[in-house]
Amino acid sequence: MLLVNAKIVDVLNGEISKFDAIRTNDQGEIVDVGASTTLNRNLAKNQEPTIDLDGRYLFPGLISCHTHLSVVFPFSLTDPNEDPAITAFRAAERAHDALHAGITTIRCVHEQNQVDLALRRAAVAGWFNGPRIFGAGRALSTPEGHGKGSACSYAKDFDGFYQAAINELEAGADHLKIFITGGLARAGESPEDPEMTDDEIAGAVKAAQEHDTYVVAHAGESTAIQQALRLGVRSFEHGYVMDQQTVDAMAAKDVFYSPTLCVTRSESWMREKGFEESSIQNCLAVSDRHLASVKLAIKAGIKMTNGTDYPPGDLVDGVPAALHELFLMHEAGLSTVKTLQSITSTAASLIRQENKLGQIKTGFYGDVIALRNNPLDDPQNLRNIDLVMQNGQIVESRL
Repeated sequence: MLLVNAKIVDVLNGEISKFDAIRTNDQGEIVDVGASTTLNRNLAKNQEPTIDLDGRYLFPGLISCHTHLSVVFPFSLTDPNEDPAITAFRAAERAHDALHAGITTIRCVHEQNQVDLALRRAAVAGWFNGPRIFGAGRALSTPEGHGKGSACSYAKDFDGFYQAAINELEAGADHLKIFITGGLARAGESPEDPEMTDDEIAGAVKAAQEHDTYVVAHAGESTAIQQALRLGVRSFEHGYVMDQQTVDAMAAKDVFYSPTLCVTRSESWMREKGFEESSIQNCLAVSDRHLASVKLAIKAGIKMTNGTDYPPGDLVDGVPAALHELFLMHEAGLSTVKTLQSITSTAASLIRQENKLGQIKTGFYGDVIALRNNPLDDPQNLRNIDLVMQNGQIVESRL
């Protein structure tokens, strides 16, 4: 497949490439990035299918780093004993929506019945078309913690968390998810309440290290974040209430942070989905402190990644949740280039795919989208996607 007459966005350097065409091979990799005239000359010999992008901006496929495909709204309707087939149908529809919105890769951070791992197996077998999935399987939670009632894997003490982690990894998990604080989902819980001991966090981290992977932490406040930093957690989610000392420590440790601003700034969407009033009020109550914490993190230079805590293709204020989050991050003060990197190259580094995803380069996967306007001028230009390609295959075209 040959894409010509494009303006290729170099997200790493924040500029438009001097080249204007790419070629992908039958394995779905980009094998050439060059000038349309040069690649077109070779086309005459090879008779490859060609798409003329007519000056559109070619951008890496989007990567959403805090995804739940199986989540039920409102949360209270979750059935811990749900038939895995029902879970799979719900998750597959969300995955389809995400892919067609240009989200070609997702990192799942808790899925009921390990449906992320099942969908990935189905995709490899050719039975399912969806985003590339990097999955955690089930999150690990204390019995009375934030994961209560959400069909997690429940554990106590070092040995319990170590074994629970091993179980997910042996099932095929790429990383591990833990809850180190409470959250906003239920009446009476608080994101400022720590939920795991040093030993429990250490058990999960040890299992991850033994399998050459890392731990993701749902983290609401500073004390628990500093605890987890000390114990080797690499990726933090939410950060609703953080102080200067904590964001400085996160920057020094070179960890990743998905702020999920949309969690506390999507009231109309929550009401549309039937969220309990207690959940809505919990989110609104912490919204200002959440934004202030994110601004501290931006100034500290923490590596920021895009994550929604919702199915990323669900529409929030008229755009996919992943884009809604992207716009909120930009409005919070993240530079345009870092905002774009949060959903491409920085996200790829988080999932340890920086040599295959997040940029348009030779040797990378053929995951790209085509835009009408330059996203380097304004991330809002990601609203208008005319082409989605994943693994060198056209998924969606409005050309």
